[in-house]
Amino acid sequence: MTTEPQSADLQKLAEAVGRGMYERDHCARAHGIELLEIAPGFARMSMTVRKDMVNGHDIGHGGMTFTLADTAFAYACNAANEVTVAAGCSITFPAPAKLGDVLTAECREVHKRGRSGVYDVTVTSQDGTVVGLFRGQSARIAGTVIPVD
Repeated sequence: MTTEPQSADLQKLAEAVGRGMYERDHCARAHGIELLEIAPGFARMSMTVRKDMVNGHDIGHGGMTFTLADTAFAYACNAANEVTVAAGCSITFPAPAKLGDVLTAECREVHKRGRSGVYDVTVTSQDGTVVGLFRGQSARIAGTVIPVD
């Protein structure tokens, strides 16, 4: 078998995993987080900062930026249909998000070995301003995200 069909099969699997996860992801849907793109080790998601996501300083609550980044992380590290959870993560907020901003989180696998992985997420506003830099460490556990044939 050549690399191209394997790559196409992995992409189809990632898309199926993304659909399956999103159907059950009540948190993402409640916050208006949308899955824009998924691929092996990669996910892009977006969310609009609503009034109920703004804190007492009249800026986007950091926890909401974190939630978007963490959600992209979850989809990227589960895209291979191996149940994977967060083992740890951190975030830095280089600039504030504002009411009405459309935030995009792009997650990329940096390293994966055995049951562990490292993923970086960059969260930007619609004008390209970086509002979050997130690094997550993953741990694969037993099971699959969606049923396998």
